[in-house]
Amino acid sequence: MTKRFISANSSEILEMTASELKQSIRASEGRIVMSENVVTREPFIEDITNAEIARAFGADLILLNGIDVLNPKVSGLDESEESFVNQLHKLVGRPIGVNLEPVDQDASMAEDRLTIAQGRQANLETINKIEALGLDFVCLTGNPGTGVTNAQIEKTIRITRERFSGLIIAGKMHGAGVSESIVDSDTVKSFIEAGADIILVPAVGTVPGFDEKDLKEIVQLVHNEGALVLSAIGTSQESSDEDTIKQIAIANKICGVDIQHIGDAGYAGLAPVENIFALSKAIRGMRHTASMMARSIQR
Repeated sequence: MTKRFISANSSEILEMTASELKQSIRASEGRIVMSENVVTREPFIEDITNAEIARAFGADLILLNGIDVLNPKVSGLDESEESFVNQLHKLVGRPIGVNLEPVDQDASMAEDRLTIAQGRQANLETINKIEALGLDFVCLTGNPGTGVTNAQIEKTIRITRERFSGLIIAGKMHGAGVSESIVDSDTVKSFIEAGADIILVPAVGTVPGFDEKDLKEIVQLVHNEGALVLSAIGTSQESSDEDTIKQIAIANKICGVDIQHIGDAGYAGLAPVENIFALSKAIRGMRHTASMMARSIQR
């Protein structure tokens, strides 16, 4: 039987298979924090990584944004023959994932398109690369203006499922520059049927018109299919005040999400550490927050 994530040591977490990690998160009953950080910016503290900072303030899952997996560079990591994944596993003792973006060249854009490197896009080469690197999860989503569509996400899930042994997270935090609905039941069903383990949705309070009723319906649908739900604060509200973060956190926990994501819109490509801490305390209290922060990664 898999130990729940919020009671597990780093040595146990890093030995989990994808299915075990998924069950460990499920067993934690909505008390898991994912922190996203931009790897290309100078870290908040210049001689360590943003991943280490996020973990120290309560993050359980580390999502790297802006990383070119074909030419990876992570600010705060020394040059090494060892992969950035192995280095971060040793430094933070937590599952590490990356964003890959399923760009749709035919997307109807609502804003100017932002062109990104091939190593940031979801394609056969990058999917094979993340498997070779041993990443724990991949998030198939879109940054602002990149032209990622839900149809292209669905296609990419199927390809990723065939080649990647980690967890697959799929969905959009915001429009990603495209004129289409961000999320609906049909889209969610198509993602699960394609092989997604975790469905990403905007956190209630972060995009216009997506409310608690919408999220509860999606959570019920996803859980009935055996998948998990990740609510994401990806609209720069991660840099709001702590009270706003706590309101968002409680609203989404009431709706039943399994993981709560906090984005990277801080001054150094990381949410303000006070807000990571506030999110953690809001959804699991000081006892579990202190346990995750203080528990040595050597255990």
